[in-house]
Amino acid sequence: MTTPTLLIVDDEKSTREGLRAALEDKFDVYLAEDAATAWQLIEKEPFDVVLTDLRMAGEDGLRLIKRIKSLARPPVCILMTAYGSEELAVQALKEGADDYISKGKLQIDELELRIQRSLKKQTLEVENQQLHQRLEKKFGLANIIGESGIIRDVFERIQAVAPMPTTVLITGESGTGKELVAKAVHQLSPRAKAPLVTVHCAALPATLLEAELFGHERGAFTGAHERRVGRVEQAQGGSLFLDEIGEIDATTQIKLLRFLGERTFERLGSSKTQSADVRLIAATNKDLLALSREGKFRDDLYYRLSVVPIHLPPLRDRVGDIPLLANSFLRELSGDYGKSVQSFSTEAMELMLHYRWPGNVRELRAAVEHALVLCRGDQVAARDLPPAVRTPVMVPAEAVTRQAISTGKLTMKEAERQLLIHSLQEARGNRTLAAQKLGMSRRTLHRRLHEFGLEEFWGEAALPAGDSPAS
Repeated sequence: MTTPTLLIVDDEKSTREGLRAALEDKFDVYLAEDAATAWQLIEKEPFDVVLTDLRMAGEDGLRLIKRIKSLARPPVCILMTAYGSEELAVQALKEGADDYISKGKLQIDELELRIQRSLKKQTLEVENQQLHQRLEKKFGLANIIGESGIIRDVFERIQAVAPMPTTVLITGESGTGKELVAKAVHQLSPRAKAPLVTVHCAALPATLLEAELFGHERGAFTGAHERRVGRVEQAQGGSLFLDEIGEIDATTQIKLLRFLGERTFERLGSSKTQSADVRLIAATNKDLLALSREGKFRDDLYYRLSVVPIHLPPLRDRVGDIPLLANSFLRELSGDYGKSVQSFSTEAMELMLHYRWPGNVRELRAAVEHALVLCRGDQVAARDLPPAVRTPVMVPAEAVTRQAISTGKLTMKEAERQLLIHSLQEARGNRTLAAQKLGMSRRTLHRRLHEFGLEEFWGEAALPAGDSPAS
């Protein structure tokens, strides 16, 4: 542990020297006779603590503290004065002083204690700020990557709903990032400092889900050897995230409906009514409205949950975001694996752009990790991608081209190139069929392929095993 640095500023030499003699066992002490000298030292040396007199020739201690506290990383500042008063103490704290000491009552032991206490307080504040920044990065919108219009709509909805107390229902296919959205809603809300408690409903049998949510008393059922607080109570003041809410049974649906209406519940085995101030965020990959029409999900619960729905699009509907996501995962995972892989080859990126991604963003991340493990250079090649991604089961050409142009990811010329590639892929390399699909002659297609350097596009790496390009 490094010794804290202390700057003592006082125009009386005897005071400066006396304090140095008393404190140099615990601190690396520097001295200054006035504010100007002190500022010169501060510009050269990052101090942990500044202990300054109030009245000095030139700039006084209060003004010095105000200047010091304007720094990006200011030290602890403690004001000393022989002219103590309550009004002066208040003014010192307003100017940014961390503490205020009267010289007439100065005891070295107390001074050491107050310096250490101020240092500890500052350390805690810095740690809290860093933690908050890490949480913002991890759980805020910075972790939901995308620039397409469809994902920007999701961002706007998150920002609009997060400050409100309303229930939120997040829908979307598996792997689209529903839990990230739930964390962002909580982290951007006034409840951010309270817990976000998650329950994966599909992982619990119906017999245990109710007890998991609302808790139980000792002896409530076989195996209940002690009282247990449920997830609702654990989320007090914060948010409760119910993932895959479409899996909950009819009995739990009734109790959840009551909780949403009244914010009250009973633990299993108890008749005592409890209350909890909890915001509910739910997610599902099912069509709850369709399930309610089939009698498999209560329609009144559905309408309670879907006050503000947020739908996450599948990755195939935001193809323009694939390069952003893939490169973000590559940077993140390269650090984890200690590899210096910088980018994707053109062929690898084209294969990723053309793949349907049934597992969505989760599958894309796994594919990047797979490629990174196998990569032998500083660039991911097509051969490094998983076999499924290298097999051309492609997104329809028109969908990719239209979406890419609308999001500003491709110019018209680039989009035409992508359209040619897609048409060939969908025709399994049959250029006659591709030309028919594009509404042009085979000769025109050959000319366009030559202009874009695509004559050799159908190499072995782009075809499934056993296939060959058609002429």
